Amino acid sequence: MKPVLCYKISLPLPEADAKVRESLKARGFGILTEVDVTETLRQKLGIETKPYKILGACNPPIAHAAMQAEAKVGAFLPCGIALYEGDSPAETVACLQNPAVISEVFDQPGLRAPADEALSKLDEALREVGTAA
Repeated sequence: MKPVLCYKISLPLPEADAKVRESLKARGFGILTEVDVTETLRQKLGIETKPYKILGACNPPIAHAAMQAEAKVGAFLPCGIALYEGDSPAETVACLQNPAVISEVFDQPGLRAPADEALSKLDEALREVGTAA
C-alpha cells in the first residue's frame, strides 16, 4: 500500500490550490490547517524554495466515525495534502496522505470504513482537478 498518493495538476500553485479547495469542499471537506512552507522557510531560515504548501483537510462525519472507532486516530488527523510546484511553474503536484494507512497502523477493523470513505472522496476530489502521478 502506498502511504502517499500524488496527482499532477496543470495549473500554477495558487490556481491549483483554489481548485483543490473547491473540489474538496464539494465532497464535505474543509481546510482546518494551512502551512505556507515557502514563507516559513524564508522567515525562519532565510531559504528561498519553490512554492510549497501543506493543507490539513477534514470531513467532520468521517473524522467523527474514525475517532469513535479509535480515539488515538486523532493524532493522525486532519488528512494532509502537500501542494508544490512540479517540473515547471505551470504545474502543481498534490500529494495526499493515504487514509488507508491509518487503519492498518492501528489494526482496528472499525477504522476501515471511514478510511475507505475518506480515500474515495479525497481521490475523487484530486482526480477532478488533476491526474494520478
